[in-house]
Amino acid sequence: MPTVYLVLTAVAALFNGSAATFYLIGHEYPKAQADRKRIPRKYVPVLGSLLAAGTAGLLAGFAVPVIGLLAAVGLVLYFTGALIAHLRAGSRDLTGWAIFFATNVATLVATLIHL
Repeated sequence: MPTVYLVLTAVAALFNGSAATFYLIGHEYPKAQADRKRIPRKYVPVLGSLLAAGTAGLLAGFAVPVIGLLAAVGLVLYFTGALIAHLRAGSRDLTGWAIFFATNVATLVATLIHL
């Protein structure tokens, strides 16, 4: 397997997995972010579950590449929705979003090349 694909996928899994953990354990940061974006707090665990599923899919992609591809597509769509939520709420702080989005897009591209 190409090194770039392995490294990008591992970094994306680490980023998304850590975010999923914070969402699922009920940490205050995701709740505060949901409040700022006017997203009901009841959706925070759902968003965490989506991140966890994407992370699991990226890791499963090492064994079954098409699963990794679908997970990468799903995560790019997830963060596209996150951008919409940021813009709808008038948020100008897009640094965190940009890091996650760029990492997931790079992983998607690397996965496509790897297939």
